[in-house]
Amino acid sequence: MGRSRRTLPEELLLLALDPATGTTAQPQSLDLGLAGAQLVELALAGRIAPDGDRIAVVAPRPTGDPTLDCALELLRRRGAPVRAVNWIGGPRLGLRQTYLSHLERCGMVHAVAGQMCGVLPTTRYQATDNEISREIRSRLDSAIRTGVPPDPRTAALAALAHAVGLGKHLYPGNEGRSSRSRLRDLIRHDPMGGLVAHAVMDVQNGVAAQPRRSPAPAGRQAAPGARSAPEPARGVPMQPRRGPMARAVAH
Repeated sequence: MGRSRRTLPEELLLLALDPATGTTAQPQSLDLGLAGAQLVELALAGRIAPDGDRIAVVAPRPTGDPTLDCALELLRRRGAPVRAVNWIGGPRLGLRQTYLSHLERCGMVHAVAGQMCGVLPTTRYQATDNEISREIRSRLDSAIRTGVPPDPRTAALAALAHAVGLGKHLYPGNEGRSSRSRLRDLIRHDPMGGLVAHAVMDVQNGVAAQPRRSPAPAGRQAAPGARSAPEPARGVPMQPRRGPMARAVAH
């Protein structure tokens, strides 16, 4: 994968970054969105593909992006398709900081050190070129305004932006209600983006829906009061994202 194009995790993070305060909107759900954006980017690169509600590796060769390749290798090691909701809900310690540091190295943001309550060190990130963020935003605005089906990358970005709750950040107030509604509707234009976006929302809602069981054959009904055996867990168990970062990021 060439580095001339920004990846979806980078674009999602730039969308969430407030140019005035240097903080990120929806920080907790954004972490989930970044994990989901990695999946979509890998799918766009032809490395993975949806398999029902699961993600299957179809081409394990590296993309050239270290962070994406790390995710691809973790998926490959599973050996079997992984449920999207379990992958996104798994621990991704420091993923947002990893991408912020990457954007800083690329010169797209610069770090501003500060303190919280005059004691705790914090780091805010200011965009060095707001034109980049405006270009990303204009793609969403155009898809919303024209109603023309967007390209898969823009459709996936819209789906992720909706899933992590950036709608009110991008289109605030009553005047932005129709735009938020159309942003949500763009989710249908990219199957992979839709799968990942719904998985992000399921994790936020505490939903870890197990695959539905086939009904029992006729004549083989469970005894009254009997409980069905639990299905073995697959993929990464959902855990809250915790853990210190090397540098605290103000939210």
